[in-house]
Amino acid sequence: QVQLVESGGGLVQPGGSLRLSCAVSGISFSSNSMAWYRQAPGKQRERVARIYRDGTTSYTDSVKGRFTISRDNAKSTVYLQMNSLKPEDTAVYLCQAGYYPNAYWGQGTQVTVSS
Repeated sequence: QVQLVESGGGLVQPGGSLRLSCAVSGISFSSNSMAWYRQAPGKQRERVARIYRDGTTSYTDSVKGRFTISRDNAKSTVYLQMNSLKPEDTAVYLCQAGYYPNAYWGQGTQVTVSS
């Protein structure tokens, strides 16, 4: 059974930081590209960052320089370090393993940026 379990979300003030984690089981973690997506109310799901099997990363423009995706293959875990958070970063953040149409998803963790 494949499981992706996100954690680390919460309420943070603008300018603050959070670190999200996604623990993966049931698949070969090191063989999979991993990504973080986010979905805000009334908006389409947006890919935030991806990390490939070789460690190469990519980011959507709005988070470049503020967010960092990383992976620990020994722990089967992918991380998203989020700094200088803005209210527009408020969303449910979801972890994805693999690619459509064979991707696996976590249940999401809420991130709220508000004063």
